[in-house]
Amino acid sequence: MSSQPPRNRQELYDRIRAGSKDEVVLEEMVRLGFWPARSGQPGDPADVIHRRNELQGEIRALTTEQTRLGNLEAMKRELRKRRLEESRRKQQETKERRERERLARAAAWKERKGKELLFLGRGVSGGLSERATDEAKLTRLGLPVLATPEALAQALGLSVGKVRALCFTRTASTTSNYVRFLLPKKTGGTRLISAPLPRLKAAQAWVLGNILAKVPVHDAAHGFRAARSIVTNARPHVGAGVVVNLDLKDFFPSVLYPRVKGVFAKLGYSEATATVLSLLCTEPDVEEVELDGQRYFVAQGGRRLPQGAPTSPALTNILCRRLDRRLAGAAHKLGFVYTRYADDLTFSAHGPGPHDVGELLRFVRWLVSEEDFTPHPDKTRVLRRGRQQEVTGVVVNDKPGVDRETLKRFRALLHQLEKSGPEGKRWGNSGDVIASAVGFANYVAMVDPVKGRALQQKARALEARYGRRPAPPPRGKGTKGATQAGGAVSAPVSPEASAQAPVAPAAAPAAPVASPDSEQKPSEPPKKKWWKLF
Repeated sequence: MSSQPPRNRQELYDRIRAGSKDEVVLEEMVRLGFWPARSGQPGDPADVIHRRNELQGEIRALTTEQTRLGNLEAMKRELRKRRLEESRRKQQETKERRERERLARAAAWKERKGKELLFLGRGVSGGLSERATDEAKLTRLGLPVLATPEALAQALGLSVGKVRALCFTRTASTTSNYVRFLLPKKTGGTRLISAPLPRLKAAQAWVLGNILAKVPVHDAAHGFRAARSIVTNARPHVGAGVVVNLDLKDFFPSVLYPRVKGVFAKLGYSEATATVLSLLCTEPDVEEVELDGQRYFVAQGGRRLPQGAPTSPALTNILCRRLDRRLAGAAHKLGFVYTRYADDLTFSAHGPGPHDVGELLRFVRWLVSEEDFTPHPDKTRVLRRGRQQEVTGVVVNDKPGVDRETLKRFRALLHQLEKSGPEGKRWGNSGDVIASAVGFANYVAMVDPVKGRALQQKARALEARYGRRPAPPPRGKGTKGATQAGGAVSAPVSPEASAQAPVAPAAAPAAPVASPDSEQKPSEPPKKKWWKLF
């Protein structure tokens, strides 16, 4: 019961609304002394009024509830509304929770990607989880123990992300780790050279120096080995009664990614590390196309050894160990001597015959096919004693030397250079005739030191007199002097590219030409349309 009078009309209305008019009147009469306070005796009018007000309130509440319950459609709508609001609330909570989980997973994946190589493209990532390493075998061979791809990245001095960029396999990409161009062959046609860009080349050089160069190869292999050359390859065949030369077709491109991976796996590396090493050393054939102003490099087939990577020659020497062993054994059985320089196989027989060359060729072709190589059908030569015998360009009839006709033309070139200078003269495929003359003189000195010494002196005198001149830029379309395989042109080879291209030296460069324009250049094939590549 309030003991204070209402201060304003609104307060009076609020008191009446909270109770009833009779109760307010009773309270005011008690406050003003017109009515006694509650006595606690039965039948007290105040209690009656209060009880009546309570019952009336309950009756109003029940009436309201009855009205609400009586309208079933309204109740259903209310229930649906509540359920919809609850469903929306739960959906929003679920959405927010999933978004938080997605962000957490993305952050965890990003952090893991920065530390591990987990995926390197379709078809090559299956073994990245297999990390069992044969440490005992690697230690016995003197090779670095690289248990994981991350350890390899650390040894290369690269981050995991940079190694991923060098290895990742894509069907189409806007970037390439190689510069590709064509070089003319001695026998005609062109040779595709894939020169790795500096970062990939540095990684391949590390693999070559720290792993591949330490693996022993067969003694018959002379190509791309320390203290070996075309001269050491030719010496075992000097003075032979018959010399047989064979060539392996598409030597580097025929070595596919699975065989390269098998090399590293057999050395003792885990499948994960072998996968990364083999991806560093291989590349697919690519076609350059342009779509909507954007240049794309589209992979054509599987990965293979690129001709131009510093690791390719060493890998083929390791892969050919069994081939060399089998060919050497077959040659010895038939009375022949065997050597190999890259893809050039040479057999020779000394002493009185008969020497069954036909049986040798049948056996060699069968063994070569058994080792997944293909003999070149047009590059088999049988050279007998009565004619000039050559092994990788070196004449071996009596001693290692250069053929007389080439030496005669070279001496004539030196004489013309001394007489009238380098203008209008050419030797081989280089645009710098002085550099070509010095290089060929060094080649002659390597093969025949007695004859080469005088030629070296003359060539160096001409170099001191005229100096070297840069090669002229290539003619025709191209990108910075070199294009992709789809529209490649023959281009001068930079020192960096020529140093890493595993191409056997030519036997004898062509004779000097009166004018650079008279040399026939390979025609540029048209580029394929992009939609024909898929």
